Amino acid sequence: MKKSGANQSQPASGLISKRIAELTDWRGETLRRMRTLIKESDPEVVEERKWRGTPVWSHDGILCTGESYKNVVKMTFAKGASLKDPARLSNASLDGNVRRAIDIHEGEKVDASAFKALIREAIARNRSGKSKPSKKIKS
Repeated sequence: MKKSGANQSQPASGLISKRIAELTDWRGETLRRMRTLIKESDPEVVEERKWRGTPVWSHDGILCTGESYKNVVKMTFAKGASLKDPARLSNASLDGNVRRAIDIHEGEKVDASAFKALIREAIARNRSGKSKPSKKIKS
């Protein structure tokens, strides 16, 4: 079974760059911009490809995915329902208990500072969900 991330010849970041380059319309530019905002928010973010090549950004767990469809670029936050989103960027998958998404249509712009804040909030959420190391019992 193939693991996520990269194939043997190219790292995931290169494959994501290639995928973005293949999107020669507004979707490629939108996904490129969102990727840049993610990296600006978290220089230590890990890029992966999962689920048939979907770009995934992680830091102590999945932060979000970036999917491109015919009429929308969808940024789905894995734990979006638990994130503070005062700018109300999330506009899709609002009925679920866990995920939230931002659907970006042609011509729409996402508030950069609000999106970066959401990325930082997702990192904090991932970190807070980590279990603490067990204490060693002294003998």
